[in-house]
Amino acid sequence: MTGQGTRVGLLHFTCPPVIGGVESLIRTHARLAVEHGYTVRVLAGRGRQFDRRIPVQLFAPLDSKYPELIQLDGELRQGIVSAHFTALRDRLIAWWREQVAPDFDTVVIHNAFTLHFNLPLTAALHAVADAGRPQLVAWCHDLSWANPLYRPLMREAYPWQLLKRCHPRVRYVVVSRDRQRDLAALTGTNPVAIAVIPAGVDLAHWARFGQATRRLLAALRLEPEELVLLLPARITRRKNIELAIRIVAALRDRGARPRLLVTGPPGPHDVRSGTYLDELLRLRTQLGVEREVALLYPYRLRDATVADLYQVADALLFPSSQEGFGIPVLEAGLSRLPVFCADLPPLREIAGPHAHYFSPDVAPAAVAERLLQFFAGDHTARLRRRVLRDYAWSSIFSRQIAPLLGGTAAPDHSSAPAADFARTEQSASL
Repeated sequence: MTGQGTRVGLLHFTCPPVIGGVESLIRTHARLAVEHGYTVRVLAGRGRQFDRRIPVQLFAPLDSKYPELIQLDGELRQGIVSAHFTALRDRLIAWWREQVAPDFDTVVIHNAFTLHFNLPLTAALHAVADAGRPQLVAWCHDLSWANPLYRPLMREAYPWQLLKRCHPRVRYVVVSRDRQRDLAALTGTNPVAIAVIPAGVDLAHWARFGQATRRLLAALRLEPEELVLLLPARITRRKNIELAIRIVAALRDRGARPRLLVTGPPGPHDVRSGTYLDELLRLRTQLGVEREVALLYPYRLRDATVADLYQVADALLFPSSQEGFGIPVLEAGLSRLPVFCADLPPLREIAGPHAHYFSPDVAPAAVAERLLQFFAGDHTARLRRRVLRDYAWSSIFSRQIAPLLGGTAAPDHSSAPAADFARTEQSASL
């Protein structure tokens, strides 16, 4: 199911590269819609094309700083709605009917329904909304009537009153529960009729992951609720990977959802490393943690991809029975990643009191319990989990935005089947 064939417009006073919170959101919404199969065009008064996949149609009267609009501002401040206002409104209506209405199934309009920065545009939108097509979505970030800075500029008359009226043929969206309460109280609308769709984050974009990392994450299909443990090491016996696997099984048995990522291949010098790998694979099967334990040895992960995994993981799990130094502990420190590691002198020398230590011979259940206790009490970790669960753009788009656009979203490409990754990347360097 995709948005294929659904034509979507995103309208605002300005668009990127103009800098602003709404402009940034438009960039993200446009990208997500295109990636989910929608045909997207941005409509703005000022800006330029910011993505080769997304055309930008400029129409100067949409701009909040359109010269004629600035001239009208003096009249509006005196409460005068002159023929100049009507002429600009009618010009906007004509443009809409000729160049917008025939070309779109849905147009998402940011702020123009509730913010006074272009009142002729607000009036024009209320006029064209009566037609019912295309579907209009009013995305309301700010409300002039509810803002103490703007409230003195409002008047109980046309067109200012339009800013506190929900048009019956327009679907209204706000960015928070607080805005929902404000808009409902202002317009006398049932809050249930006003959708709350927050802004979100995309870890891959935020951390600037490369394409190799994105493909790997698509194959792994990590979920927000999973506790991701990183073990960046070659598969050699001294790395004590069997303990990490048993810790994962203990976490699973306690109701957690762990994922262990072992990044390295079998050791290149130890002729017995293949035997050790076979042992690990058998142990993984015996404990029933095939999904929970990802041995990434078929893929030659580049250093950049391993570095990206430090941003993905919740903790470093480093259970070695021997170490001469311990570079992963350094890398975890740079990445602000909690460290759970074997109590070895080189690792203590690096981390001092700032890591969680355990004996290489410890009972796996004891380490599992310490991990769970740490994450239950660490507010930073809990906030991270909440953000990944509730504010990931991929889920926000599929769950909340796609239904507003008149189509259904494509499957989240970040969750592509692992088999697809294996087919295309088996021999590739990541």
